[in-house]
Amino acid sequence: MAASSDLPNPDHVLLLAQELNLKVHQVAATAQLLQGGATVPFISRYRKEVTGELDEVQVTAIRDRMEQLQQLDDRRTTILASLTERNLLTDELKAKIGAADTLTQLEDIYLPFRPKKRTRATIAKEKGLEALAELIWAQHPAADIATAAAALVGHEYTLDDGKNTVGKIASAEEAFAGARDILAERMSDDAGVREKLRVMFREKAVVSSKVMFGKETDGAKFKDYFDWSEPLAKAPSHRILAMRRGENESILIMRVTISDEAAGSGLVEMHFAKNSSAAAAQVRLAAQDAFKRLLAPAMETEMRLESKKRADEAAIKVFAENLRELLLSAPLGRKAVLAIDPGFRTGCKVVLLDRQGKLLHNDVVFPDRSTLEAKEKLKGFVEFFKVEAIAIGNGTAGRETESFVRGLGLPASIPIVMVNESGASIYSASEVAREEFPEHDLTVRGAVSIGRRLMDPLAELVKLDPKSIGVGQYQHDVDPSALKRALDDRVVSCVNGVGVEVNTASKQLLSYVSGLNSATAAAIVARRDEQGPFKSRTELLDVPRLGPKAFEQAAGFLRIRDAAHPLDSSAVHPERYALVEKMAADLGASVADLMRDESLRRKIQLEKYVTADAGLPTLKDILAELAKPGRDPRQKFETFSFQEGVNKPEDLKPGMKLPGIVTNVTAFGAFVDIGVHQDGLVHVSQLADSFVKEPAEVVKPQQKVMVTVVEVDLPRNRIALSMRSNPQLGPKSTPQNSGVRANGPRTGGSGHGGRPNGPAPLPKSTQSLNADWFSAALNKKK
Repeated sequence: MAASSDLPNPDHVLLLAQELNLKVHQVAATAQLLQGGATVPFISRYRKEVTGELDEVQVTAIRDRMEQLQQLDDRRTTILASLTERNLLTDELKAKIGAADTLTQLEDIYLPFRPKKRTRATIAKEKGLEALAELIWAQHPAADIATAAAALVGHEYTLDDGKNTVGKIASAEEAFAGARDILAERMSDDAGVREKLRVMFREKAVVSSKVMFGKETDGAKFKDYFDWSEPLAKAPSHRILAMRRGENESILIMRVTISDEAAGSGLVEMHFAKNSSAAAAQVRLAAQDAFKRLLAPAMETEMRLESKKRADEAAIKVFAENLRELLLSAPLGRKAVLAIDPGFRTGCKVVLLDRQGKLLHNDVVFPDRSTLEAKEKLKGFVEFFKVEAIAIGNGTAGRETESFVRGLGLPASIPIVMVNESGASIYSASEVAREEFPEHDLTVRGAVSIGRRLMDPLAELVKLDPKSIGVGQYQHDVDPSALKRALDDRVVSCVNGVGVEVNTASKQLLSYVSGLNSATAAAIVARRDEQGPFKSRTELLDVPRLGPKAFEQAAGFLRIRDAAHPLDSSAVHPERYALVEKMAADLGASVADLMRDESLRRKIQLEKYVTADAGLPTLKDILAELAKPGRDPRQKFETFSFQEGVNKPEDLKPGMKLPGIVTNVTAFGAFVDIGVHQDGLVHVSQLADSFVKEPAEVVKPQQKVMVTVVEVDLPRNRIALSMRSNPQLGPKSTPQNSGVRANGPRTGGSGHGGRPNGPAPLPKSTQSLNADWFSAALNKKK
């Protein structure tokens, strides 16, 4: 069914409604808004009546699935054009292609007709063996295939191999072998048998990895996968990605097979063999060859791609959720900040920022060499610039610098905060930083970023590529386009959820606002610099290249503090100003009165203001916004301090209970910063006293936690932590089988990874744990 250019495809709408368990009109309305240029945040926030109150997740799912279906249709069109051009399209084939609802089904149907390179089947056909192949394929009990093959002996042929090679059929067996090659390719191209094998592989495939000969030393970090095997269907994303990384680095050989190859071969035989005739015997031989030479490798490729896609999706989901928590970290707010980028050898770079984050002054102090001078400088800066908070980067010498600053005797009202500086060095060398601070070096820019992260993490982190922030899991191994899409979606969601102050936001922050892009964001900043602060939202319409559509999408997410119209500082969309003004007028009050006086708001009877395009969902949102206009949804900032006297891994002892901050959450556990320049790992089994399936259900990035040190492995820079009430300490926490020496503790050792062919493999739980430790080592904070 063809779709109008301005309307969603009806077939797609019906399919999505079924897949997503939504009503048809919800999907249709959302799809139409998306096709009309509306953004996900705008639709979910300001078009609730149209979509039936779909949230961002549901709107995004419709958008993504619609795009997939369009790609499927595009591929369908290409295939039909190819078949038509080659005069291969029949009504039956056209119907099958039209009915295919997945790309896999579509490609299976097209496979027999896809232009192929020269194959063994191609050569057999050039030898004139296709008639014999057809005779065998028919499997008629009375067919004398031996005589037919013998008759071909001595038959001359010319191969179309670019050399016009001439030859003769030397024997009946050569004729049979060629005929079987033709049949094997036909079997391999059969959509039905491929689907049956696909199901078998999905249920029974095993993924395994082995170390390449002579790579044991070079690939020591992959030790847990030198002889690893597990069911593919149960293999978690991080282990799949770890094995693939080892393969890409030429350390491991990774395979996806089924343990019972005879079952796979037998499935193909049963699918094609019809009886017990001589011809059927040849068909069975062809089936065995088809499975081993063509179908099994094809299924392995498919399973590798499928498992990679699943692993990518899981890893991207973890990354996106972590990023969201980090972006929505509690902001300190508008405070005068002294920020320090620590460094004893080269000195600590100090910058002073005003309440808007503007750089006022920078200097260098040397606490270890010029202690008295450093103290006097810092105390003088605090007093002169009326510093309200101090931010210290958590990199090398961060804890020592913190101790030094805390010893200055500053007023207790000035919080001293360690700030995660992941990615600050990347920002300092970026074009964004060079444009903002062209006259300052990298160290100044990095210190400014540390200070601004304390003031407003979201506003500062959007200047970075999300992949450099350090909260991902195998972000360099997953599909880059899918990762970028997911992370961009998450940044857009966070930015629009919080709202953006037009007159202070950077162009990087503005570019993530619904309806805006880098060009319109730059135009807003240019207009602001030339003509001064915006006084109302309507002035945005004067910005070059920011038209009515972009204004519609963006206006509700932009804030103008102290604007002439009080609603300009709220999340109420300008299209609803008249409605709010009517509410106020009906009460004999002003809009400002409504926003100040709760008793007035209680008198509003929302049902009186319901219209065709503004129902109760929108009216309730408006009323909630009037109560707390422009309210920041992020949590209130709370100060945090690491344990004094614990500054480096050597200070740690098993059994210590320490405060920490979660820096990253993965599928196998959480990394926690305990102030020693090396994050510790709380394995998923150590996150709680009860069973934890998904670490994200228990912990989030930036969450403050109490942990117990379980083990410290200084040579390998591994710190094992626990959040259980009564953790077991040290190497004895590893379950062991008699006669098997575990290479490390349950929470810290590498283990041998559960060798399937070894004399006494480790218990399943330990196998999994050791591999998880390997994944932790690959992903640990540098």
